[in-house]
Amino acid sequence: MRNLLPIIRTNDSHAGGRSALTCRFRCGDACFHEVPNTTANPYVGDVIAGALSRRSVMRAAAVVTAAAAAGTAATVAAAPQAEAAPADRWHKPGKPGNKGARGLRFTPVAPNTHDTVTIPEGYAQNVVIRWGDPILRGAPAFDPENQTAKAQAGQFGYNCDFLALLPLPGERNRQILVANHEYTDEMLMFRDYDEDNPTREQVEIAWAAHGLSAVVVEGDRRTGKLTPVPRHHLNRRVTATTEFRLTGPVAGSDLVKTSADPTGTKVLGTLNDCAGGVTPWGTTLHGEENFNQYFANASRATDRRYGMPTGGSGRKWELFDKRFDVAQEPNEPHRFGYVVEFDPYDPTSTPRKHTALGRFKHEGATVRLTHDGRPVVYSGDDERFDYFYKFVGSKRMKKGHSRAVREHNLSLLDEGTLYVAKLTGDSPAIEIDGTGKLPRDGEFDGSGEWIPLATATADGAVSHVEGMTAEEVFVFTRLAGDKVGATKMDRPEDIEPNPHTGKVYLALTNNSARGVGSNAKADEANPRNANKHGQVLELTERWNRADATKFAWSLFLVAGDPDDPATYFAGFPKDQVSPISCPDNVAFDRYGNLWISTDGNRLGSHDGLFGVATRGDRRGELKQFLTVPIGAETCGPIIQDRRVLVAVQHPGEVDGASVENPASTWPDGPGTYVRPAVVAVWRKDGCDIGA
Repeated sequence: MRNLLPIIRTNDSHAGGRSALTCRFRCGDACFHEVPNTTANPYVGDVIAGALSRRSVMRAAAVVTAAAAAGTAATVAAAPQAEAAPADRWHKPGKPGNKGARGLRFTPVAPNTHDTVTIPEGYAQNVVIRWGDPILRGAPAFDPENQTAKAQAGQFGYNCDFLALLPLPGERNRQILVANHEYTDEMLMFRDYDEDNPTREQVEIAWAAHGLSAVVVEGDRRTGKLTPVPRHHLNRRVTATTEFRLTGPVAGSDLVKTSADPTGTKVLGTLNDCAGGVTPWGTTLHGEENFNQYFANASRATDRRYGMPTGGSGRKWELFDKRFDVAQEPNEPHRFGYVVEFDPYDPTSTPRKHTALGRFKHEGATVRLTHDGRPVVYSGDDERFDYFYKFVGSKRMKKGHSRAVREHNLSLLDEGTLYVAKLTGDSPAIEIDGTGKLPRDGEFDGSGEWIPLATATADGAVSHVEGMTAEEVFVFTRLAGDKVGATKMDRPEDIEPNPHTGKVYLALTNNSARGVGSNAKADEANPRNANKHGQVLELTERWNRADATKFAWSLFLVAGDPDDPATYFAGFPKDQVSPISCPDNVAFDRYGNLWISTDGNRLGSHDGLFGVATRGDRRGELKQFLTVPIGAETCGPIIQDRRVLVAVQHPGEVDGASVENPASTWPDGPGTYVRPAVVAVWRKDGCDIGA
């Protein structure tokens, strides 16, 4: 609420309020490079032709023709004691807030810069698991001064992002926690790290710290505390060297064959997994995002469209494995940038990369079912001026748990149609002046359509984009979006359908390049030039059908300081909401409230987690639930009835920080390494969150 504390203001020159360390290690300084999308939409040049051989073009054309003919851990210490937010005028001190929408009745946390996870009064927390905690049998306790790749491969990875909690039938009070490990920050991992001359051991530790973790956790029946169950048979680590299976229309294509994999079907590892989703059939999805930064010596126009460096990479992995050198292995980058599917119930399964969902910087992948049981997957491409997408599957999900049923469901994302979004505002262009001022009708809103890009079938694939084969569409998806005139968005990130209403919510984090120089100017869906704070878009599919090709949209939130006239909170009084900046991940609670985590707060406070009502007379009432420590980002929110989980990513990641010069002492206090971790929060009285 606006009377808690004045907003803390900074003059932060880094993109989205991030530190230089975060920009370098997470996304390869993406926001400081030339915008990869230089097209004017419509497309002004076919850059694919020079990157493909005549043979691959002819083979892809044959596939299209065939498709057209076919038709349609160890003990974990508690976190530092939470600092309670001061009471505001709507609440009595010492008691959970009793006003607001159901599920949001808590005392909002004030903006702050504390080096801890700050939670509402009446709530408690614990660190569930942190980087380096052992989860596999035989893995040693974390020893930051004596790290090895072998040890890290059995320990919880670095920089957790997306989180999922899945049921574990037959084991009371236990669930399976699945976490993404997006990227590593070697400056905070290794003492005396030399970024120009990393050692092989440091690089191999980083490979092992990427990927995914699955770990069984046990809940305390009296509280919301969660504790890992080390050495459980379902615990698993997936790393940058784990074997993956490439599936769908690109599997076996000349575009993904390498000297190490002449079949074009086996990929080592997954990189930069950001957000994700849980499927109705019990698997998890993980979006490979800023994969471009791991490769070196790129030269093709297709590589530039994906932001790959022309010289050496920042991490120098190409010095230790030639597959990261595009000059030596030109197709290796084509094997990353997909949605990964992982089966946490089968520790022997091979994870899959689903090429039918397209190749771009997937922020995540969330699933809903059509009326007849086919999967629909939404995903944003987290880049300035890039697009958001929808995949509509053609096969129905089967119910049951037999091996045959599970194998069928694991193939659901290999056949269907990939679409990209095109939005049209309903206000005159002259009323969108780039300041964020509402047009005359009082809303930023309009209509949209899903433009088909390509369809994959069991017998092949067909392109819907003139001048591109289906294989090209699925590998160079960004270029397909360019050609069909998709709407350039302000960093499309997490997308989540509301399970109560069916409306779909898209977080658009920011875009400081909007309207700058020759870049695209503000439009009704992205109404502010030099957009520092981002917005949340609400999308309603026609007839509320997930497979519809038309939709209506409006901006649900336009983020920033509520005192700024260029902000909007679904019409709710702005003097009664918390300030929010840079929305990133989104999730829903049982009441249909939208929960938003932030990344790169430009209002001076630390990043946090917010809840906002999406319907009723309190629609737009936004309240801050927690903040994270110095330098950290809030990720992977899970909102259960009696527990909230967040991933605290890259704590201590600020300019000039290192092992020798730490900026944060979270979570274990002075004299220890700062460690990314997962935190659980619950009400002390045992009641539901926000009830």
